[in-house]
Amino acid sequence: MASKSSINTLLFDLDGTIVDTNELIIRSFLESLKGVVPDDFSRENIIPSMGLTLTDQMKLFSGLDDVEHLVAAYRKVNLQLHDELVKPFANVDEVMSRLHKEGFKIGIVTTKMRFTTEKSLKFVGLYDYVNVDAIVTIDDVKHAKPHPEPVLMALEKLGSSPEETLMVGDSPVDMQSANAAGVLSVGVAWSLKGAEKLKESGAKHVIDDMRELYAFAGLERE
Repeated sequence: MASKSSINTLLFDLDGTIVDTNELIIRSFLESLKGVVPDDFSRENIIPSMGLTLTDQMKLFSGLDDVEHLVAAYRKVNLQLHDELVKPFANVDEVMSRLHKEGFKIGIVTTKMRFTTEKSLKFVGLYDYVNVDAIVTIDDVKHAKPHPEPVLMALEKLGSSPEETLMVGDSPVDMQSANAAGVLSVGVAWSLKGAEKLKESGAKHVIDDMRELYAFAGLERE
């Protein structure tokens, strides 16, 4: 397991961690599931499963095995509302920019598909800080988080070892994937699931401000 002093690689989940897509995701589900779920289906039904793959969530919510039409409907709404509802979380641009300038290796590990992952990163201005080869999406893996495969794939692409890597995320599956891969798991307190849920899921640390990552990287706040 990595220690603070040895970190040279940082992996980030996307949705709910560095990019605030929470309302976009919730609105996309509510719109695409109209007529499929009960009338009282709400954001409270959606939040606990955020972080799972879109297909798994649609199966969970609808009770159907074939959800391709629901996935397509979700993605249509998601693209329509994307630019209106997406924004970076506080201090993310500052931190990722500085880590990039200081030579740290930065990857993205997400259950989102590649097209929308890159769209979101570019829209909020974070794309240039990331090692593009180490953007690992649902399109790239056989086993999504909480399996360690996505994290291990990012490490391979970056030429990094688990001992020098931390993974930042907002979901239990992020913490589980990180721990299974042997990297340091760091949860974000702004997760809709709450800090306690992340700790219960194995987070080794939970941060309240993205600038707390400087300490893990051996950097002082400017």
